[in-house]
Amino acid sequence: MINYDTDTIKMIVGRAKEAAYIAASDYLVEKLDGKDNYPCGFAWVNIHGIKGNTKLGRAMKAAGIEKSYTGSHQIYNPSGVNVQNVDVKEAGAEAAAKVFESFGFKAYAGSRLD
Repeated sequence: MINYDTDTIKMIVGRAKEAAYIAASDYLVEKLDGKDNYPCGFAWVNIHGIKGNTKLGRAMKAAGIEKSYTGSHQIYNPSGVNVQNVDVKEAGAEAAAKVFESFGFKAYAGSRLD
């Protein structure tokens, strides 16, 4: 059972967002030559298996992580990169999910076309 406090969750979120920003920025430069072209869309990271009424669930909420309509905890566009390209945003969401997984969470990247 994962048992992190709010400060630790905030640290993990910070690392996840940093990894997401780096991955998304690298994808934009390396794969798209810095041009925001091709399919538009959205991406996020879902963190599963945490009930909102538990200590961990309350720590997630206090750290600014919202619940999604599916019941998972979700960070929308974790990279914060201001582009429309779904592939760029997906690269960031996948990197963020890996950070959460490294801390023992069950996390997945999600996306959809606009």
